[in-house]
Amino acid sequence: MRSRVFAPIGATIAAVASLTGTAAPAQVTRVAPGTQKTWTALRTADGHVDFQGIWTNATLTPFQRPAELGAKQFFTAEEAAAFEKRRIEDTNVDRPEARRAGDPGAYNQFWFDRGAHVVNTRRTSLIVDPPDGKIPPMTTDAQERLKHFRDERTRHPADGPEDRLLTERCILFGATGPPMLPEPYNNNYQIVQSPGYVAILAEMNHEVRMIPLDGRPHLRPDVRQWKGDSRGRWEGDTLVVDTTGFTFNNQSRFGVSYLDGMTDQNLHVTERFTRIDSNTIMYRATIEDPTVYTNPWTVEISMTKRAEPLFEYACHEGNYGMSGILSGARAEEQEAAKEPAETK
Repeated sequence: MRSRVFAPIGATIAAVASLTGTAAPAQVTRVAPGTQKTWTALRTADGHVDFQGIWTNATLTPFQRPAELGAKQFFTAEEAAAFEKRRIEDTNVDRPEARRAGDPGAYNQFWFDRGAHVVNTRRTSLIVDPPDGKIPPMTTDAQERLKHFRDERTRHPADGPEDRLLTERCILFGATGPPMLPEPYNNNYQIVQSPGYVAILAEMNHEVRMIPLDGRPHLRPDVRQWKGDSRGRWEGDTLVVDTTGFTFNNQSRFGVSYLDGMTDQNLHVTERFTRIDSNTIMYRATIEDPTVYTNPWTVEISMTKRAEPLFEYACHEGNYGMSGILSGARAEEQEAAKEPAETK
């Protein structure tokens, strides 16, 4: 999955980095959460908090709050440790009970990297609003659209590549964002700042978002992109990124966290990046899509700094795996067409 150092995109990132300038100490200090230590933030040459580096949002915290936790919003330290242990055991795909008869499986446990801990706030779900930790209900119209899509997908699961998941086609992963949601592996990002821009490179699927900070308007509504059209601004020491203009279809853009997710032309995502200590960015993203969800919803994820370099993630399923999926579907159709004749 990770093959060689990010050469072509890394060059783009390096070009932006060359404009950054030397970081200087901030004028204020903060107390790092959970400690009595003060932390002095670094600033870039243009005076903003320095977010640059390699970060990961890998976490064992579930996307939505498990039903058995009810209204519990936070773990105690002891509860978090017990949950982490159980979650690691339950997600181990190499355990015998994880295999189904006749199913050869996919990746083994070596490839997965969900991290070893819950988020540093010890919340019981990544969704922090609504307070129940659940995705709000869909609108009546969206529910009908989703049901129609599911029915069509059941009848026509692989007529063409357009019927398959965006991840299977190597088009978009939940980690790419926005919102940037953890996947089972490759949850790493590189952030580079320069005067007027912030660049965010997502390891999966080797995508870069170039976010202008100069107050320019969004692109016109008929110009749409899978990652949307992002515009950034500073609110004190918090970087706020506003994104509209998403390309969409009936497949979820939220990755494995929410495969039944749905969006349309009205999707609007607001991200907030706040550096709370030398090793942590608190990331919050609010998702608004009034023609799909009855209310906005917000995720909060702690991103931890990493010392290791970022390597290339090259998704090839869309190159050769898709032909296997489609040809396999055609073979099943041919076998099904023979059955009536054979039973006469």
